Amino acid sequence: MTGAGRPADDFTEASRRGAGEVTATVIVDAPADRVFAALTDWERQSDWIPLTRVRVVEGDGGEGSLVEAVTALGPAVLRDEMRVVRVDAPYEVGVVHCGKLLRGPGVLRCTPMDRDRTQVVWHEWFHLPGGPAGRVAWPVLWPGSKFSLTQALKKFARLVEQGRLP
Repeated sequence: MTGAGRPADDFTEASRRGAGEVTATVIVDAPADRVFAALTDWERQSDWIPLTRVRVVEGDGGEGSLVEAVTALGPAVLRDEMRVVRVDAPYEVGVVHCGKLLRGPGVLRCTPMDRDRTQVVWHEWFHLPGGPAGRVAWPVLWPGSKFSLTQALKKFARLVEQGRLP
């Protein structure tokens, strides 16, 4: 069993890129090692991802760990389970969303820039639920997903720059 108690072949399928792709980028006025530490402080993501509580379910937050993010808006609850599959500090962390609804790989990259600035790129490739209907709905849902992710990263940058993260 691998990834949220699922068989290894199911995890392999989840690790393949899906048709739903979202990318958000932000420049943070802080060095890459500090930005990376803040980005991979999983439980503190609750401070900058709206309506979401994040916790490490298995492991220490490093490679092999299982991280759960629960987003709730009223009675609607979305549970996102992610296995941390690669850590290359302070540059990149790879995850595989391996839950029942959200599935697919993701990567968070920190690229050092001049004057102790860091570019953060968050890239996700989701498998779209709902078969053909999901593929038709994706172009409508995508702008909201990108906007939300971008806004979260902007808040993340402000918190790091203010010294409130990590």
